Amino acid sequence: MGHVHYISGEHLSLETIETIISEKYTLALSEDAEKRITKCFNYLHQKIKDSDRSIYGINTGFGSLYSKKISTADLEQLQRNLMMSHACGTGPEVPAGVVKLMLLLKIQSLAYGHSGVQLQTVKRLVDFYNRDIYPVVYQQGSLGASGDLAPLAHLCLPLIGMGEVNFQGYKLASEHVLEMFSWEPIALKAKEGLALLNGTQFMAAYGVYVLLMAKRLSRQADVVGALSLDGFDGRIEPFNELIHRIRPHKGQLETAANFRKLLDGSELISREKQHVQDPYSFRCIPQVHGASKDAIAYAEQVFLTEINAVTDNPNIFPDEDEIISGGNFHGQPLALALDFLAIALAELGSISERRTYQLISGQRELPAFLVAEPGLNSGFMISQYTAASIVSQSKQLCTPASIDSIPSSHNQEDHVSMGANAATKLYQVVHNLERILAIEIMNAAQAIAFRRPGKTSPVLEQLLEDFRVAVPFVATDRVLHNDIIQSIDFLRKYKV
Repeated sequence: MGHVHYISGEHLSLETIETIISEKYTLALSEDAEKRITKCFNYLHQKIKDSDRSIYGINTGFGSLYSKKISTADLEQLQRNLMMSHACGTGPEVPAGVVKLMLLLKIQSLAYGHSGVQLQTVKRLVDFYNRDIYPVVYQQGSLGASGDLAPLAHLCLPLIGMGEVNFQGYKLASEHVLEMFSWEPIALKAKEGLALLNGTQFMAAYGVYVLLMAKRLSRQADVVGALSLDGFDGRIEPFNELIHRIRPHKGQLETAANFRKLLDGSELISREKQHVQDPYSFRCIPQVHGASKDAIAYAEQVFLTEINAVTDNPNIFPDEDEIISGGNFHGQPLALALDFLAIALAELGSISERRTYQLISGQRELPAFLVAEPGLNSGFMISQYTAASIVSQSKQLCTPASIDSIPSSHNQEDHVSMGANAATKLYQVVHNLERILAIEIMNAAQAIAFRRPGKTSPVLEQLLEDFRVAVPFVATDRVLHNDIIQSIDFLRKYKV
C-alpha cells in the first residue's frame, strides 16, 4: 500500500499538498477528526430536536428566503433541493488537477467539526479522492461570496447519485460509478447540503494549484534570466549585494543572491564589457523578479490561512453551545490575493519577453534573430511575436475581478467578491508565463551557442546540456512550435 495522509485538522502547507499530489498519497480521516465530525453532527441534531427556533439554512430557506420556516419532515428534501437548484455551472470544465484539490480542501475544512455533516459524507468525499473519481465541475457560475455555490454543488452532486464524474478517462453519470463500487447515495441530513455548498474551495483550489506552479516558475525565471544575461553579454554589477543592502526588499535581496550564485564561475560574465549599462530587462531583474517573489509570498500566506479554515455557514460550536450565522464563505481575502498574484506573474512574463526581444535584436555580436544565415532563415523572429502576443493577453487578463460586485438574491447578498473569476483567469496567466519562459530559454540557449568557445557557469552549462537533449540547436529554420512544446515540458521536469 502507498503513503497515507491523515486529515486531522492539523496545518496543511503547500509543501505537504505538493507531496500528497505528486507522490499520490491516499487520504484518511484521523480518529480525532472523526470524533469532531460526529460530535458536531450529534450536537446539531439534538439542537433541532430540542428547539423550535429558526436556524438559518437548517430549518429555513436560503439567501433571501431565510424567513421561510421549513417543517422537520422536509429538512432532508430541503438539502437535496438546495444541491440540485444550485448546480447552475456552465462553461468549460474545471481541470482534473483542480477538482482533486477541491476535494482535498473540502475534506480538510469539514474535518474541523464545525459544519454539522455526517461522517459518511466526508468519508465518501475521501473515497472519491482516493479512487480518482473527479466530479464534473464547471468554471462559470460562482460569485465568490456565498461561497463557491455553483461549482461546489457540482462537486457534491455525485454524493447523492446525481451529476457526472470523470473516471478512468470516461465521463459517466455518477449513479453508474456508485453502482460500480456498491455505494448507496448519501441521504443528506439537515444543514448538510449547505455545509457542502458554502465554502471557498473552488477559489482556494485554483489558488493552491497556481501557487505551486508560481513558486516553480519564479525560481525558473531567475535561472532562465541568468542564462539570457550571459547570452546577451550582460554585466554582473547590478546584482552586487551592496546595491540591494540599501534597498532591502526581501525578494530583491533573494533574486540578486540567486544570480550571483547562478553565474558564479562564468567566463562570459567576468570578461571585459564594451558597454557600461544593460537595458532594464536585465539590469532591473532583482527589483522586478523580487517584487513578484514578495507578491507570491503574500498570496501564499493568504491561502495557507484559508485552506486551514472553516468557510461554510452557519458555523456550529458544540463546546460553546452556539450555532452562528456569519460570513466566512466570503471570498474577499482570496479575490484580492488572486488578482495581485495574476499581476505579479504577468510581470515576470512581461520582462521575460523583453529579454527575448533584446536577444534577437542583432546587438552585441549576436546574429539577427539568432540564426547563422538571417534572410534565408527567419530564425527566432516569430518566437518573440508569440511571446509578445501571450504577454498582451496576460495584461488583459490582469484587469482585477475583485473590484466588481453585482448584487444577488433579492439584494440579501449585496456585495460579492468575484474571486472565482479572478481564479479562472489567474489559471490562464500562470500557464501563459510558463509558455513565455519556455520561449525565453530557447532564445537564451541559442544565444549562448554564438558565444562559444566562451562558457557560462558550471550550473548553467549543465542546464544547457540537459536542455539540448530536449531541444537541439537551431541551425536552419524548422517548426518552432514543437520546440516550444518541448521547452514547456523541460521546465515542468527541471528542478531548480
